[in-house]
Amino acid sequence: MQRYDRLKQIQRMDPERDFHRMYQLLATHEFPWDFSRALELALFRTYAVPSIGALLARTAEFGTRAQKRYDDTALLLDAIVEHGFDDDRGRTAIRRINQMHRSYDISNDDMRYVLCTFVVMPKRWIDRYGWRRLTAAELRACVEYYRHLGRHMGIRQIPTTFAEFEDRLDSYEDEHFGWDEGGRAVADATLALMASWYPRALRPAARAASTALLDEPLRRTFRYPEPAAALRTTVDGALRLRGRLVRLMPPRRTPHFGRQNREIKGYAKGYRLADLGTFPVPGLKGCPVDHAGRSPAAVTASGAEEPSVE
Repeated sequence: MQRYDRLKQIQRMDPERDFHRMYQLLATHEFPWDFSRALELALFRTYAVPSIGALLARTAEFGTRAQKRYDDTALLLDAIVEHGFDDDRGRTAIRRINQMHRSYDISNDDMRYVLCTFVVMPKRWIDRYGWRRLTAAELRACVEYYRHLGRHMGIRQIPTTFAEFEDRLDSYEDEHFGWDEGGRAVADATLALMASWYPRALRPAARAASTALLDEPLRRTFRYPEPAAALRTTVDGALRLRGRLVRLMPPRRTPHFGRQNREIKGYAKGYRLADLGTFPVPGLKGCPVDHAGRSPAAVTASGAEEPSVE
């Protein structure tokens, strides 16, 4: 297999029909590391919206169980990538996401903004640091994938094109980014978590490098000091160099799913998707999309049919 053979495979697909498979190939074969880093930064951006950052701070999940919060989020989103929207495991992951979100008073605007970050930030990351750019068809598949996920989460007025997603993200940040002590606390906990993945001696450098990746509006909102120009240049240059080196490597032959990431630390003995996340309010609040004529209430909340993942 040659370096661009996977791209040729993707180009034979229809983004309106094959969006899940196309997105899966991008996230697990072409850009697994890049997608993981971009989605980490996507979630990080949401803390700068006070209504989101303050809520996350009140739940205390990031302050007391940051690694578990990271693991559970990554694994639930990864299950949808791996298994799709129609498989029981994908539906279990969506139910868990919906059960958690609907336990709180989260506005549709905030939910839609988070969805926008998932669409826009990977494209911006790959434009700058990826080993190649995304094609128009690949970008369309990403849009369709997250439009589909958004509908399963009951999000209304979802943008229809990448340009609309990008415009919605930028305008929402211009209007809503603002200082909040809770949001800053969640950001600090996340940076500390990311630094903890490295040997102790390297953790200060890892935190500094992560901060250098934040754009100026985000740093200003969190009141982080401006990184030294030399540090920003070094981090940016190292990531660009990585992209060029990856271009010279042979293509990945087997998929790398998010559950295989070394950053996930908490489930060495395996896990059940139905047990991931938090359970703040009892009761069934599942996927709003009717599956094969069944109402959401007809789908069990326990996920008992789903085996553990090891």
